This record gives sequence, C-alpha cells and structure tokens, in this order.
Amino acid sequence: MTRQLAETLAQTRWSALPPEIAHHARRAVLDWLGSALAGALEPPARVAQQVARGLGASGEATLFAAGRGSAPAAALANGVASHILELDDVHKGSTLHPAAPVIPAALAVAEREHRDGRAFLLAIVLGYEAALRIGEAVNPSHYRFWHPTGTAGTFGAAAAAGSILGLDPERMVDALGTAGTQAAGLWEFNADGAMSKHLHPGKAAFNGVLAADLARAGFTGASRILEGERGFFRATSETHDATRITEGLGTRWKIAENCYKLHACCGHTHTAIDCALDLAPAPETIESIEIETYGSGYAIAGNPRPSTPYQAKFSIAYCTAVALADGCCGLDQFTAARLADPVIAALLERTRVRIAEDLTARYPAAWPARLAIGLRDGSTLHAGADYPRGNPENPVSTEALEEKFRGLIAPRYGAAAAERAIEAVRALESCADMAEAFREFAQAN
Repeated sequence: MTRQLAETLAQTRWSALPPEIAHHARRAVLDWLGSALAGALEPPARVAQQVARGLGASGEATLFAAGRGSAPAAALANGVASHILELDDVHKGSTLHPAAPVIPAALAVAEREHRDGRAFLLAIVLGYEAALRIGEAVNPSHYRFWHPTGTAGTFGAAAAAGSILGLDPERMVDALGTAGTQAAGLWEFNADGAMSKHLHPGKAAFNGVLAADLARAGFTGASRILEGERGFFRATSETHDATRITEGLGTRWKIAENCYKLHACCGHTHTAIDCALDLAPAPETIESIEIETYGSGYAIAGNPRPSTPYQAKFSIAYCTAVALADGCCGLDQFTAARLADPVIAALLERTRVRIAEDLTARYPAAWPARLAIGLRDGSTLHAGADYPRGNPENPVSTEALEEKFRGLIAPRYGAAAAERAIEAVRALESCADMAEAFREFAQAN
C-alpha cells in the first residue's frame, strides 16, 4: 500500500491534473499565504524564526517577514506561522489542516531548486493527496491523542518535497518511510494552551523536507511504513481503514475537498457560529443558549469557561457567545478585552453544550451542530447545519477568499503588497522560478 501511494506520487505529472484541480491548488495557496504572512508577525512565529535563522547560514528560501534561510529552516518557520491565527484551511474526513505543513515544504524546496510554478502547484496537490488520505485512514480514533496536522501532515510535506525533487517511486517510498518514523504531534498542549499546536505543522514541514532530501541522497526508509506490523496505522489508531489510501487514487483528487475557514478559531466551532449568525437575536433578549455538537468536537472545543484568548479559540461556548454579541468571529473577538466583556460573560453563564449521539455518528464526514436559543419572551429560535460556510458543500467564492486575504495582509504589509501577492498567486502557472514569487515578503516587518 505504501508503494502504491508512492508510485502515484512519483509518477503523476502536471498534464494529468484536470483544470479544476489546478484552480483548487491556487485557492489553497492564496488562503495559506494570508494565514502564513499574517501569522509570521505573531510572537510564536518570531521565536521560530529566531531559531530557524540559527539552523545554518543560507539564503535558499524565504522566511516570511524574517529574511532568508535554508529550505528546512524556512519550512519550519513558515509552517509555524501558518497555523497561529486559526484561519488556515481544514479537511473534514482527516480532521487535518493540510496547507500549514504541505505548502511551506513545497515552497521552500521549490525556491531552493528554482522550480517553476507548475511544479510547485503539482507538489501541493500531491502533498494534500498523501496527507489527507493517510489522515482519513486513521481517523477518527487517531484524533483522540494525535494531532493529524503534525502526524499525517508529515507524510504530505514529504510527498510535496519529494515531488519537487523528482523522486522516483523507490525513493518516494524511502521518503514516506522516513517521514512516518518522524510523524508526531500530541493533543496535550491543549491543556495549557502551549505553542505546540503551531509547532506541529512547522515540524511536519521541516521533517518532510528532511525526509525527501535524505531519500534523494540514498537514505532508505521503511517500505511498509503505513501497513506494516509496527507501522503508522497500528501504532497510532485503534482501527484504520486502509481503503482510504487507494480508493480513487490518481483519479479523485483530495484537494477538491478542501474547506476554508471564515472564523478565526477552531474548526469544530464553526457550524455553531454560523447557526448563531443566522439566528442573530439581540444579546439582551437571550435567556438561554443550548448547543449540540459531536463527540470529537466537544473533546477539543468543549471548554465552557475559557480564561485566555487562546483557550477561547477552542471553546464552542465562547465562540457562539461572541458571535452573537459582535456579529462576527474574527481576530478581534479573541482578545483579553473581549474575554472580559460582561455581555459575553452573561451569555456564557446562560450557555450549555452537550454531545448529541446522532451528530457524533455523522462525524467526520460532517461537522454538524444544532443551536436552540431561548428568548426572554418565551419563544425559542432553532438552527442546525452539517457543514460550516467554506466547505465544498457550503462553498465560498475565490473572490471572498481574496477579500479575506486583503483583510489579513493590507493592514500588516500594505494594500499594494496585498494586491501584488494576489496577482502572483493568480499567475503561478506561468511563474518561471518560485524563488521570485514571494521574495518581497522575506523583508523583515
């Protein structure tokens, strides 16, 4: 099975991709770039950049807002930056944020190797293919302890980097084997809001570049890293579905299932937020808020009384309450001031969250929620949905993603820089050298 996946990754050419898949790849790059560039200015990213610059003096690749560094170092720093704002993409079936580990690895190696835009986009499609299929195969039991963005994301980063390097099937098997033995990322960070969540995609990107570079140099890896007796499936899941790896492989591209986040918080909160925004009663009229969600979502986002802005991003109760109070759930809703607001505190006191077994049964194919808001006049408002806005089943336009990008980049880098970046993404297929595509964003900010 590992070999079958590796053969597809190594042998797929740009010409084999349907035009709509290239379109999905460009959308993924645009959405990732906004999160990565804005995240690069945040404190956890600054720490990662400082460390990355110490990983050998080199100008191989762009460290967003921090100069240049070696390809592995750039993958690390940009991967960390990608996942800080909680606005990067997500995939339902694998519960994985694919852009954050895959695209930094692809870009870093493409810059170092001076590959063109089509090679870069192909690498992203193949990286998503590996990460999402492997994530689906071990989900949902894997998710109890493991953060798939760090674990399955390592395979995706290796696949993307290996594609850029032109690895043959044998060397791609080695790259996947070396990626799998490095795959890690535990949920324990959530207990105290540690920066580990940001590290997971950064380290996955770094490890993916390392795995591909080692494979190119002749370093061997486990040939059955997925299905072996002591391989990834058995080690990290109670049950797994190996058919997820091979079903539609090479004909149905997983990047088309990508989901885009419109709220700056954990994806498990988004369906409830959308329901709250649809109902939109005035906060002063609300007597009670009842939220029903699925088990895995509750395990990650069930905190009823967050005490820090970071914890608030992982509280479906807080996210719903602040959406009702403010009419949105952007970056400004996750500050100490908003957390201390008495209006939101009063709404949280009236909020109850519970697991609904029928909703749990629909996960991870759907990420459903139901909302019942009792009003002081005795009436009750109801809403429910299986998919938040931004999912393929509830899609968002490319124009809306460009507006999201402008909202993140213009205040931080300037409106002109935002427009240049959008044009660069639109023109990726004609880019002759990826080392030039986003070079201006290496400048310290």
